Amino acid sequence: MNSASAISGLTVGIDIGGTKVLGGVVDTDGKILATYRKDTPKNGGQDLINVIIEVVKELQTKHQIAGIGVSTAGIVSADRKTVIAAGNIANWNDVALADALVKEFGLPAVVENDANAAIWAEFKFGNAKGLNPVMFFIIGTGMGGGLIIDGKLYRGAHGIGAEFGHMMVKLDGEKCGCGAIGCIETYASGSALMRYAHEEIASNLEKGKVLLNFGDGTLNGFTGQVLTKAAQAGDQLALSAFAKQSDWVGSAIASYTLLLDPEAIIIGGGVIDAGDIFLKPAIAAAEKYMPFAGKHPLPKIIAAKFGNDAGLVGAADLVRA
Repeated sequence: MNSASAISGLTVGIDIGGTKVLGGVVDTDGKILATYRKDTPKNGGQDLINVIIEVVKELQTKHQIAGIGVSTAGIVSADRKTVIAAGNIANWNDVALADALVKEFGLPAVVENDANAAIWAEFKFGNAKGLNPVMFFIIGTGMGGGLIIDGKLYRGAHGIGAEFGHMMVKLDGEKCGCGAIGCIETYASGSALMRYAHEEIASNLEKGKVLLNFGDGTLNGFTGQVLTKAAQAGDQLALSAFAKQSDWVGSAIASYTLLLDPEAIIIGGGVIDAGDIFLKPAIAAAEKYMPFAGKHPLPKIIAAKFGNDAGLVGAADLVRA
């Protein structure tokens, strides 16, 4: 696959999430030259493969590309060809995605877990450069994880290592999209954040109406961006929702620090748009929950450079490897 970058130096990265398929043409310096976005089809499966193909074809209209890297939520096979399972995308189990793309385009293709792809982008081009070991939390619809040790992406024996979002934290907790009960993802993800906000609105309808009015005044129009805007404006219900999420993220930071002792943890995904509204209480919670409090240093907690583009950039680079 190294011959791919020798042809033109440009590859396509595709980032698949629960709501969007974002494609981009990426050069060897990690710069995105063009993007194209489509909604993730509700049926997933073949419909989703067709959307990915459409995105790649659109990007090919203006750029010669040499390979395709796909970043997807869920578990990916050790050979980086098959999506084994994904909790937040319909019919996205045992999907031979790389083979389908190679057949369609005749180009090298790899598939990688979204958090692994994102931390690779941060390690090669972003805020994880020179850090060792370095962990990654990608907090969006779900909560993914990634880990780089000695400059190598840690994938485990079967390609499913560093799935930090699926540590069980409550035996009688919420059911996770992975099928297990009480995963940290169900309390620290963007979906959990929105659940907390809805609970706040339901508990105080008068103040809830004020919060909804930061958007179009309806629950249907109430998005993560609206919640962030409200929190930045000082809305107490919005800040309370963020505080609950940050507390759970901080507890995860404390637990994983004792397991892996990383130099830094990079946090990415849509939640990072809230800045210190999210990060400061998360760091405070990590200090609060850290075993051997005051004795064990916290890792650096750093916002990702690439934001929602991290998976796309990382996947595009991984196809060159």
